[in-house]
Amino acid sequence: MTQELNFSSSSQELLSKLEGKNATIGVVGLGYVGLPLAVEKAKAGFNVIGFDVQEKRTQLVNDGINYIGDVVDEELAELTSSKKLIATTDYSKIAEVDAVAICVPTPLDKYQQPDTSYVESSATDIAKYLHKGMLIVLESTTYPGTTEEVLQPILEKSGLKAGVDFHLAYSPERVDPGNKHFNTKNTPKVVGGLTGECTAIAASMYRSVLEGDVHEVSSPRVAEMEKILENTFRNINIGLANEMAILCEKMGINVWEVIDAAATKPYGFMAFYPGPGLGGHCIPIDPFYLTWKAREYNYHTRLIETAGEINNAMPDFVLERVMKILNEDKKALNGARVVLLGVAYKKDIDDMRESPVLPILEKLELAGADWVVVDPHVKEFKLNGKMYPTAEMSQELLSGADLVMLTTDHTDFDYKMIAKNSPVVFDTRNAFKELQTEVKKYHLL
Repeated sequence: MTQELNFSSSSQELLSKLEGKNATIGVVGLGYVGLPLAVEKAKAGFNVIGFDVQEKRTQLVNDGINYIGDVVDEELAELTSSKKLIATTDYSKIAEVDAVAICVPTPLDKYQQPDTSYVESSATDIAKYLHKGMLIVLESTTYPGTTEEVLQPILEKSGLKAGVDFHLAYSPERVDPGNKHFNTKNTPKVVGGLTGECTAIAASMYRSVLEGDVHEVSSPRVAEMEKILENTFRNINIGLANEMAILCEKMGINVWEVIDAAATKPYGFMAFYPGPGLGGHCIPIDPFYLTWKAREYNYHTRLIETAGEINNAMPDFVLERVMKILNEDKKALNGARVVLLGVAYKKDIDDMRESPVLPILEKLELAGADWVVVDPHVKEFKLNGKMYPTAEMSQELLSGADLVMLTTDHTDFDYKMIAKNSPVVFDTRNAFKELQTEVKKYHLL
């Protein structure tokens, strides 16, 4: 594609810098997406400047102290000590970079509508120092149209025109915290630019950094919608698995055995599994960007919203199951001692974003239960504005519980020890699949 376009002299200069790894690249936002991306760009040979509004984060990076699970401590320390990667809160240094990737949060507000304030703030800071020939790429997950409707007008307040004076593109992040096989470097990338030239230049930057394939699409809107499709696909299929779990429980059928049996079909079926609820920044949130945007076109996304309702109701279903299990032993939830194993939203990480365990804890507290959380990856967590420490696993803790509930299936847990010492286990992740007979009383979601 690069050879088919007639590049301007400034574009050709930027391409040469990117291909020769002589460009200076900025990364705005040093969180779960931004810091791993900044590290990979620096490892590839680029000089990288990381920008963040949190001075604590920038200081940690400059001291070579890692705070993101998908980043290797030694690599970060080496890159910062050699000054290949520096971090700052001073956005005037944007003037020194050739390309910028925006990796800031895009949460939902209290009305379940997209909050683009972080993107807008970043664009305003960049616009002050935007220069000709620069490349700006938005990576934050958002609704189709954000790059052109929100980002572009703010950047053009600089007096420069997107697609003419500077390059603008969208390339969705694909970060899966804790994934042992796919990471920032080897996961394929999708890129959609405002013009063909914008797309080609953005793709060139990523090809200079990543091992995964770079797939070019015709516009930022296609790339934005592609990302929403990825996560909506998971949301809907997890919703189906959760609904099957609810129905199977009522019918006395093991839903996990049903899914395993269906997964033997070599075509036409992909296994998704139920759980206590959805967590993480993407799956529970991203589909709502699309439902919000769809209203602009007078369309109601029924399937997406129904899946969201099912998934959001899982903590209530879990609480109902807890009460039923306690009732079998003639115990009330009020005053019951409940030990929850895991508070992170998925196994083997410390990420608490949108963890379904938090609403479960809120409901247990409202019901008067005496709860405690064990999580080897999380030292403390916030619930309703208050910080709670996690407890150490022990035989005494387990044996003294009225109910032990497995909420996050960390591989660090000693499942044999848990099975041996727990009077009652409620397994929401099928983690005790091979140990069910060793548990005194076992209940599966």
